[in-house]
Amino acid sequence: MRFLRNSLAGLFLVAMTGALLVYAGSMIYGAVQARMSEEPRPSRSRERVFSVTVLPANIQSVEPILTSFGQIESARTLDLRAGASGTVLALSENFVEGGSVTAGEQLVQIDQAEAQSAFDRADSDLSDAKLEAREAARAIGLAQDELDAAREQVALREKAFERQEDLSRRGVGTAAAVETAELAASSARQAVLSRRQALAQAEARIEQAQTRIARAELAKADASRRLDDTVITAEFAGALSDVTASRGGLVNANERLARLIDPNALEVAFRLSTAQYARLLDENGVLGDAPVSVVLDVFGADLVAQGTLSRDSAAVGEGQSGRLVFAKLDKAPGFKPGDFVRVEVTEPEVRGVVRLPATALGADEKVLVIGEEDRLEALQVSLVRRQGDDVLVRGRGLVGRNVVSARTPLLGAGIKVKPLTAEGVTKIEEPEMLELSQERRDKIRAFIQANKRIPEEAKARILGQLDEPKVPAQMVQRIEGRMGG
Repeated sequence: MRFLRNSLAGLFLVAMTGALLVYAGSMIYGAVQARMSEEPRPSRSRERVFSVTVLPANIQSVEPILTSFGQIESARTLDLRAGASGTVLALSENFVEGGSVTAGEQLVQIDQAEAQSAFDRADSDLSDAKLEAREAARAIGLAQDELDAAREQVALREKAFERQEDLSRRGVGTAAAVETAELAASSARQAVLSRRQALAQAEARIEQAQTRIARAELAKADASRRLDDTVITAEFAGALSDVTASRGGLVNANERLARLIDPNALEVAFRLSTAQYARLLDENGVLGDAPVSVVLDVFGADLVAQGTLSRDSAAVGEGQSGRLVFAKLDKAPGFKPGDFVRVEVTEPEVRGVVRLPATALGADEKVLVIGEEDRLEALQVSLVRRQGDDVLVRGRGLVGRNVVSARTPLLGAGIKVKPLTAEGVTKIEEPEMLELSQERRDKIRAFIQANKRIPEEAKARILGQLDEPKVPAQMVQRIEGRMGG
């Protein structure tokens, strides 16, 4: 009985399965026939909508930053050269590379034996010349007295001659007496001429003595200068570099012994293109005193100094282009002459411009703005200035429009887009921080402490950051790149 019941159930299931298969086949056949009998209809493609980030074009006044690179120099530099040849007898304790000296400090003492002898000889010659002048003055006094006495003799002889002539006219005197008196008067007058000549010679002797004194004084002053040249002093306070002198060494005249640099009178020299230089000129064509910021990159701990433009080069160097500009630094702790730095010059204010990302400006100097029905429109603008990753532009009808911040080859005029504000997609990136192991931290700290090229201020700043639990990843990468690890 059970067998019969199972057989009937199986036959029923087989029949039902066959019926379902036939029904399914008929449905498929009917669908294929209906599909084949339908007329073809054109396919419709749905318009693609792109999502774009937009920024409002707001007009503003901007002080552009002009970036260049230059080198730190000292405005006060003095070459210390030997004024005389000889042996270096003494050196100052500060006369070393990097030594700090004060104004008027004696730095080098050269053997002054020969210079002292020459000075003593010149002083002796001056004394002889003064003695000769005094003797000449006494001689002229005696010559004047002798001349006065000779003139008195002339007066007496002439009176005697006149008396003899009077006696001869009265018949008392003789002609021989008259002639003798006349000869005596003539001899007296001849003596006056001799005394006048002696007086003239005495006066000439005085003039010669004065000339000799002048020459002796010049020789003594020259010897004094040579004696002073054996001592080298610092004209101003500063630091020494390129020191070559050593105690006991022989030096020649005009040989450079060191260079004195004033660390408080630093300036930066940097080169600009002619177009950049023209933007810094005022209405009179004179270089203005625009503010300058100087940045020295030291393993991520930047040293910054402020200053102002001071002057530009008088001529363009051979084989050079543009203009060489100098800026005077106010305070520059940690900076040294020869440092390669980045220079940022604040240009005069530019008004009536729109600041946009550089990616918003196309090669055809057009930007894409949102038009009606969220479709893009191309708007012609004029590029005023580039500022890093931004551009300053002007354009008619640009103010108040929403500008696409980044153009791609898929975007163009007439394309429908979905605007997204920059606030919804922009995220402020914070500097990446690392947690260093104690071994890695000690290795970096030892490298910084052993590096003598890093200024003390920057070194203290880096060590302070290394003491923090987390250290900037960029600084670690730079230091380990210099370490080679």
